[in-house]
Amino acid sequence: MENNLFTNSNILSWLQYFSDNTKVDLERVKILDITRKNKNLIPTIESHSTVLVFTEAGHPDIFYRMFNAGLGECTVIYNEGSDPSGPIKENKVYDMMDRGINASAGMLILNPHARSTFKFGMDNQSFTPGSVRYVGSEIRAVLLSKMHIHPQKNICVISGESIAVESAILASEGTVIAVEYNARDRRTLEDNVHHFGLNNIEIIDHVDEETMKGLPIPDVTMLVASATMEQEMKFLLTLNPNMEFVIYTLDLTAAASTPEFCREIGFNEVDTIQITVANLSSKNTFDVQPAPWIISGRAGDDTSRSIKEDFEGFFNI
Repeated sequence: MENNLFTNSNILSWLQYFSDNTKVDLERVKILDITRKNKNLIPTIESHSTVLVFTEAGHPDIFYRMFNAGLGECTVIYNEGSDPSGPIKENKVYDMMDRGINASAGMLILNPHARSTFKFGMDNQSFTPGSVRYVGSEIRAVLLSKMHIHPQKNICVISGESIAVESAILASEGTVIAVEYNARDRRTLEDNVHHFGLNNIEIIDHVDEETMKGLPIPDVTMLVASATMEQEMKFLLTLNPNMEFVIYTLDLTAAASTPEFCREIGFNEVDTIQITVANLSSKNTFDVQPAPWIISGRAGDDTSRSIKEDFEGFFNI
């Protein structure tokens, strides 16, 4: 069993402490223990008005990163030391940028501008610039919707950097496995992971038994159609025979052939759509984005056993 720095009794003590010393409605508190793996601080604060954060000593730039993410007006309620006792202190994040965390403790962070909606499709300007040409936010919103993301879902994203980032924000209790074959794209993704303060993304450079060892088994995979797509899908089905897939392609040939391949490997139903997005420009003309096909479906139980037998050892290199 995992050894947790903050046990249930510790958490209850901190809740009692803040209840006795503040006017915060604890019914609305989101509890976040960032001493545990895969917990995202900044996205959680952005989407909750009150967050009780548990952290260990260290994190020298924690408040600077919050400020850099646009959270400078948030209020931090805390005390000195590791125990829920003593006088309460209260400061804005922008007043705490030059300090880190000097003891394991709990702190309340109040965000009066928290986003209460479940948002799909962030603006492309939110992402860090780099080698990646990001898909339009409207198309990304449809892809994310097709992935049926919920907070606990484990997700694999192959060659979809912005999809991986936004999936990690939405699946806050799950893990995103981001597969990036290109070294420059991996660096861009790493920049975005740091920029958004994400701790639930695992980046690998290809898909096989070795790279996936020890990682959570994905519930859904989003991938860009490529020459290796069929091999990737067959292997992933050996991990989860009921995996959902969402496939993005701008290639007509791939759009025409992929649904038949999906049926061959056991998809119960295959849904294929094409999306066209046109934006009105300042010159009152419409700028048309590339119009991708999105193919989605889920594998069933019937053929999963034969796929695993046929494909066993394929990636053992």
